[in-house]
Amino acid sequence: STIKQALFTGPAPYKHRLRCGTFTRTMSTGDHPLVLEENLSLKPFPQVPPNAASHTALIIGGGVTGLVTAWVLLDRGYHVTIVSREWATFTDQQRLTSQIAGALWEYPPAVCGQHTDILSLQKSKRWCMVAYDIWEAIASNPSLAALAGVQMRSSNFFFPCAIEELPAQHEKMQEIESSGVRGFHRSRTSMHKHGIDPRYGIVDAYEHLAPVIDTDRAMEFLMLLVQSKGAKFHTETIAGDLFNQEQDLLNRFSADVLINCTGLSALALASDKTCYPLRGALIRVINDGIDFPKVESSLAITADAAQDNEIVFIVPRNDNILLIGGIAQPGRSNLDLTLDSPEIQRMRTRAEAFLPGLKHARLDPEYPIAQGLRPA
Repeated sequence: STIKQALFTGPAPYKHRLRCGTFTRTMSTGDHPLVLEENLSLKPFPQVPPNAASHTALIIGGGVTGLVTAWVLLDRGYHVTIVSREWATFTDQQRLTSQIAGALWEYPPAVCGQHTDILSLQKSKRWCMVAYDIWEAIASNPSLAALAGVQMRSSNFFFPCAIEELPAQHEKMQEIESSGVRGFHRSRTSMHKHGIDPRYGIVDAYEHLAPVIDTDRAMEFLMLLVQSKGAKFHTETIAGDLFNQEQDLLNRFSADVLINCTGLSALALASDKTCYPLRGALIRVINDGIDFPKVESSLAITADAAQDNEIVFIVPRNDNILLIGGIAQPGRSNLDLTLDSPEIQRMRTRAEAFLPGLKHARLDPEYPIAQGLRPA
């Protein structure tokens, strides 16, 4: 009800048209670009009301991909049913991959350096700018920003050499600068204001404003938003190739189209042998300014600029939690990491060498380590 009240009583709908930069900043839905408050609404009812003749979409997967897909279709007048084996939870138990994500908006390729497919990379560049504009619009409304868990923060990337010596990173920086991302600034001395140890060898850097998302809050927001627009939730584990059971599922749920939004489960549900798990993990510490100066900006070293290809990833998740990372382990499917695991200890040691104040950080007592599997 709080979210519904905020959506009804917030500022008048504001049409957030996608700014044009080097890349076309639209996400194609037929012939119609995705434009907030034109064909994608934050109001708790569909932009286009469905009727008895409207088509029904069956979405498999209740993570962020499934919820956003439902949001888009609901605002185009579809009936939507989402089937998922599990939903976002907010306890000390294992959470959805959508909640584990670092959720720092990044222009691809991401810090972890796992983008290898050129076509996928180009699509990601286009789609990420759509996401940037929509999250920025939400962040501009204080009540919605608080409910959705999104803030615009300074995002800083550091390098042990001049960026020009890393061709891929130099190209990425130039694309960011020309894309319309706000607050871009290159500075070779910015490490000093963030308390980075000069012995770490940083010699170049740039920053820009980026959405940082509290995924627990955002998932709750998205679930309530699509439910308020009419989505039906059904808890069930779907096993086996979807192609072989498509008609049965469409009949069971009185649907016209089936959409697979299951992420890593595509390995089985789509018989996609090219899909493999990428295990990631983050340490969560208290960021209240007591044990070390409060970190207000994200700080990162990319994989191709890092020592031994091991990244530094420090992100303020919300007002009191700081994420420390990270790792990206292809083909590792067990969620058995602990604070004593060698890769987790190395991850923390890197972060503490980079930002010495973190040596005094207190672990989040409720959820000290977050780990999950995302598809690659």
